[in-house]
Amino acid sequence: MSPMGIRLSPLGVIIFCLLGLGVIYHLYSGVIANRIASFRQAKTVDLRELLALSVEAAVLGGQEVKRIREENALHEKSKGKTREGAKEMLTTGDLFSHRKMFNLIKNTFPNLQVNSEEHDDASVHETSVWNHVIPEDIRNTISESREVPAESITVWIDPLDATQEYTEDLRQYVTTMVCVAVDGVPVIGVIHKPFSAYTAWALVDGGSNIKARTSYNEKSPQIIVSRSHAGKVKAFAQKAFGNDTVIIPAGGAGYKVLSLLDIPDEKHEKADVYIHVTYIKKWDICAGTALLKALGGHMTTLKGEEIDYAGSEANEGGLVASINMNHKALVDKLPNM
Repeated sequence: MSPMGIRLSPLGVIIFCLLGLGVIYHLYSGVIANRIASFRQAKTVDLRELLALSVEAAVLGGQEVKRIREENALHEKSKGKTREGAKEMLTTGDLFSHRKMFNLIKNTFPNLQVNSEEHDDASVHETSVWNHVIPEDIRNTISESREVPAESITVWIDPLDATQEYTEDLRQYVTTMVCVAVDGVPVIGVIHKPFSAYTAWALVDGGSNIKARTSYNEKSPQIIVSRSHAGKVKAFAQKAFGNDTVIIPAGGAGYKVLSLLDIPDEKHEKADVYIHVTYIKKWDICAGTALLKALGGHMTTLKGEEIDYAGSEANEGGLVASINMNHKALVDKLPNM
């Protein structure tokens, strides 16, 4: 008799031992499985999963942007000046969106390089993780997985594009954006409009939920440019296309790219070409580059050079973006900066 008053028969001892071994096996196999999963994650990432994650990140960030604007809790301040001398604004919407977007991606794929326009020490408190559910529209459009080395990936996020317009309550220009570049080449682009809940996404050589428009005017294109220096670009564009060239001033690089495409928003302005003649950050333009590239379009420097989306955050060469046009011929028309 044991001290507890329990006696096990030989059969009971065997069963007890087998149960113990089963528990140990399951624990051990779980540890092994987790380590294999971690090792796989460290080595490769499925681009279809990363697209779904990018869409969720842009939408969650957009929800924060919309909430802060509707609560009128922007607490805006200047974080410096642009090279053109304009104030570069920062709001609570920028920071809260950054926390959602940056941490959702980093918590899900810790080994990825993620570059965000904003930086916030408080972001470490955000613990959200993606549930690995791929939405039906992505599954129906992109049927196959595509694994790429994790070390080759750079993720660019813009938690709130068009912050100046956001502070002015010009909501139509505001977007949140995510881009994934592999070896410096954009392959995933997501542009989300928080105030209309519209999201455009694309995987280069995989598929997209957005299309190009049926026609564009190459001879006398309508050119969309930044509100902050529309006059400078107007003079530049008129040298290339004539004094009657129509210039559309607008806020936000994401908005300008969508203006080249066919989106379900009649109020969204339509342009044929997007031109920017000064310095611009890569998180502003990477997602748009991927969207255009997936649809056969182009976004290059003003000299027609491809933009490398690895390394430095700066693009010094301006940009020209088009779709369903002879892009080289377009670049050749531009005056020398």
